[in-house]
Amino acid sequence: MERKISHKVRGYRTKDGAGVSLVRVLGNQTVQDYDPILMLDSFDSTNPDDYTAGFPMHPHRGIETISYVYRGYMTHRDSLGNEDTIGDGEVQWMTAGSGIMHEEKLPAAERMLGVQLWLNLPAKDKMAPPAYRSIKNSEIEEIEFNWGKLRLLAGEFEGRKGYMSKYLPLNYYDLHLNPKETVTINTESERSVMVFTLLGDAYIAGELVNEKTAVKLTSGDQVEIKATDERAQVLFISSKRLDEPVAWGGPIVMNTKEELIKAFDDLRKGTFIKEKMKYEI
Repeated sequence: MERKISHKVRGYRTKDGAGVSLVRVLGNQTVQDYDPILMLDSFDSTNPDDYTAGFPMHPHRGIETISYVYRGYMTHRDSLGNEDTIGDGEVQWMTAGSGIMHEEKLPAAERMLGVQLWLNLPAKDKMAPPAYRSIKNSEIEEIEFNWGKLRLLAGEFEGRKGYMSKYLPLNYYDLHLNPKETVTINTESERSVMVFTLLGDAYIAGELVNEKTAVKLTSGDQVEIKATDERAQVLFISSKRLDEPVAWGGPIVMNTKEELIKAFDDLRKGTFIKEKMKYEI
């Protein structure tokens, strides 16, 4: 059965961090529709002044952040002692779990293009140990087709395997479609599937979707994605709905108001970080 579009959100420009200009697509108003994806921010600028202020040290708990930098660079530093730079097609995967402090610096580049997702953690894993993992280009398979190419950022695609998510299943594809070409992606019917038009407009399930727009799909076994007269770069994200209550306060996402209050109380008391820090921040 063909999947169809059930929900559509076009991003709007805003600022976050120390003054980073970005396009916010998903947020606390779209939690129910896009479960388990909580947030999607898109970065696209050729002006370094838009993003070099970066995101100074800040806390997270109860989520995973997944950053895909297709063009440009991102340097990560956290309270576990990790420091790492990704860029030009690489992925940064951070499990906040019980609590982490991190910062993201965005050095000047010819172009900054990418997205950051917030993936919710199941209630049983909210307080899992925090962790950081980068997925370098050497680990990302690029599969060529007559319609274009697919970059396997995470999960599985037709028997091929990329980085596998520990807590929730996640198939994450970067699709590059040549003009007027079409690709049909097979899906497991029970999966929660969304698509984001990173560059260019595209027809998704027969409906024209403008650039920088996220669409949630109905259940089904496949979805058809077609480029217009121009090339299109489309992100395909498939996971499993949690259908759990969400209590969201800034950088912290828990299941109850009480858990959220406890998290901010931990921040005030200096007991937020459960894993020993390797250096002062």
